[in-house]
Amino acid sequence: MPRPLAADSTVLPPVTWEGVALGLAVLVVGYLVGRALGWAVGHVLLWRGRSPSASAMFATLTRWVVLVVAFAATVTVIFPSVQPVNALGGIGVLSIAAGIAFQTVLGNMFAGIVILARDTFRVDDQVAIRDVAGTVTAVSLTSTSVRTFDGRLVHVPNAVVHSEVVTVQTGYEQVRSTVAVDIDDAADLDLAVRVAERSMLTVPGVLADPPPQALLQEVGTATVRMDLRFWSGARQMETRIAQHEVIRAVLRGLSDAGVKTGSDVVTVTATPELLAALGQRERGEQSERS
Repeated sequence: MPRPLAADSTVLPPVTWEGVALGLAVLVVGYLVGRALGWAVGHVLLWRGRSPSASAMFATLTRWVVLVVAFAATVTVIFPSVQPVNALGGIGVLSIAAGIAFQTVLGNMFAGIVILARDTFRVDDQVAIRDVAGTVTAVSLTSTSVRTFDGRLVHVPNAVVHSEVVTVQTGYEQVRSTVAVDIDDAADLDLAVRVAERSMLTVPGVLADPPPQALLQEVGTATVRMDLRFWSGARQMETRIAQHEVIRAVLRGLSDAGVKTGSDVVTVTATPELLAALGQRERGEQSERS
């Protein structure tokens, strides 16, 4: 008797309309679940006090992760020959290939995730990164946008932001500024200190707590340097206006008190030419007297 033919193991299971419909249903459900989870993650992070940029970024990542898993499940439902492990393995291979091809972009993206996760600065904070200083206008996955104080828009790659020292000027509500002024060393220094501190307290932008200080710093040729230390608001314009008003108020107060400042002291340096001219004049006067 002839032997029966064995079933051909290379024949793939057919793609059916029922499988296509079920796969599309899985994809739609995954999309809706991703939207719901993303919305929940974003609102929970906002409720926990995280920045809107960080909340939006993690909500987007949640939606994409759920959508990728739903897509892999859809492929396995529509094509029964594809196993879930194979689908995830294909996604992994594509991820490795994309990582090799887009190293810079992915590096900026992972740096952006770390920056937003740490939440050390937010939109509207004033920062300094290398030689870029200004107000943060946006924080995305790949770059941080900064509007400089002179009105220019600079996009700083997140890899640079992550690896460099970032100074957050508005990290605290108050900052201390220092202005130096030279006082005549023959003046009443105790009076100068009292007048300077009293004058700084009259400036609206200077905080009374902590109180401003006038400290004698160093001795010059004919002057004594005094540092005017005061606390003001942390934003750039607040500190600049406070410095401007402090200089005006202190100089006016010292002038009214009769305390001479560095601009009233004239220092003459004896150069060799000046010494030679004085020597000739002295010899001429001695010859005339003789």
